[in-house]
Amino acid sequence: MNNRFIISGGGTGGHIFPAISIANAIKDINPEAEILFVGAQGRMEMERVPAAGYKIKGLPVAGLQRKLTLSNLALPYKIIKSITMAKSIIKEFKPDAVVGVGGYASAPVLWAATKLHKPCLIQEQNSFAGLTNKILGKKVRKICVAYDGMEQFFPSEKILFTGNPIRKEINQPTEAGRKEGYDYYKLDPSKKTLFVIGGSLGCRTLNDAMRRWVLEKSATADYQIIWQCGKYYKPATDEFMSDKSVYNVRYFDFIQRMDLAYAVADVIISRAGAGTISELCVAGKATIFVPSPYVAEDHQNHNAMSLVKKDAAMIVKDAEAVESLMDVAESLLHDNTKIKELETNILKLGRKDAAEVIAKEVINLR
Repeated sequence: MNNRFIISGGGTGGHIFPAISIANAIKDINPEAEILFVGAQGRMEMERVPAAGYKIKGLPVAGLQRKLTLSNLALPYKIIKSITMAKSIIKEFKPDAVVGVGGYASAPVLWAATKLHKPCLIQEQNSFAGLTNKILGKKVRKICVAYDGMEQFFPSEKILFTGNPIRKEINQPTEAGRKEGYDYYKLDPSKKTLFVIGGSLGCRTLNDAMRRWVLEKSATADYQIIWQCGKYYKPATDEFMSDKSVYNVRYFDFIQRMDLAYAVADVIISRAGAGTISELCVAGKATIFVPSPYVAEDHQNHNAMSLVKKDAAMIVKDAEAVESLMDVAESLLHDNTKIKELETNILKLGRKDAAEVIAKEVINLR
C-alpha cells in the first residue's frame, strides 16, 4: 500500500475543498499515510490547508493576466522556477503518487512528477478540460472526471467517472438541519430564503445585483437572503450597508457553515464552479447559475449547461444578471412546482462518495 502522497493545486475554494476532501479520505483508509500539499504562494490554499491540518509548500507560479502587465513578462521565469522547485520537493519527499486537482500549482507539479516517473492522477472537475490538463492527460496514469463525454479530451482507457469530491458535512438537508440553520443565521422560518453565493473571493456581478435589490426591493420583499459577498468585496459591502435599514439580509465575506446555508435555502444563486455544482447536486437545491465569463475555456458555462439541459438548474448570463437576475430568482421562489422539479432532477446527479473512490485510486496507483 502506498503511504506518501503529494496533492497539488488550489487558488480558489473550488479547488482547495476537493483537495482536502481527497486527503481526508486517504487518511480514513490509510491513517499512516503522509500527505504534502503544494500550492501557489500568496493564494488561499496557503492558509486553508494548514487550517485543515496538512503541511503545504508554495511555488511562485501565477496565472496569465488578460492585459499586458509586468507580471505576464515574468510568467515564463515563474513557471520554470516552479517546475525546478517542484522537482526538488518531489525528490525530497519521495511520494508514492501525485495528485493534481487544478489551479496554478497543479501543472508544474504534475509536469515535474511525470518527468520523474512518479504515478500521477488528475482530478478534472470541469465538463470542459483546459489545455494544460489535456496535455498532462497523456502522461498521467488515471483521470477522475465528474461529467460524461470526457473522451473528447482524454484517453478513454484512463478515465474513471467518480464525480467531484465535496465536504463531508454536505448532505440533503434534514428538518433538524433546517431548524439549526434558521437559528444560526437568525432567519424567520416562516419566510422563503434565497442564498446568493459569490464564492470565497467574491463576485462583482452578483454583488452588483444584490446592491440593486437592496435599493429597489428589500423594503417590500416577502423573503429573506443570505449573501456571501466575498473577501475582496466585504469592506465595500460594509460601507454600502452601513446606512441601510435592511432587516431581511444576512451578509458575510465567507460562509463558515455552508451545510446550514444550503439547508435553509429554498433557491440558490451561484457561479458555476465545478465544486459548488457537485455540492448542490448532493444537497439537491433549486439553483440559478450565473457562469463566470472570465474563466479559461468558458468552462463554467459548459458546467452549468450540462445541468440546464437535464432540467436540473436554470441559467442567467453574466451580462444580463445585474438587471434581471433577482427578478428571475423572485419568480422562482414563488413557484413551488418548479422548485420541486429542479430539486428532484439535480439530486439525481449527486455523487456523495467521490472523495473515497478517488482516494482508493490514488492509494493503488502503480
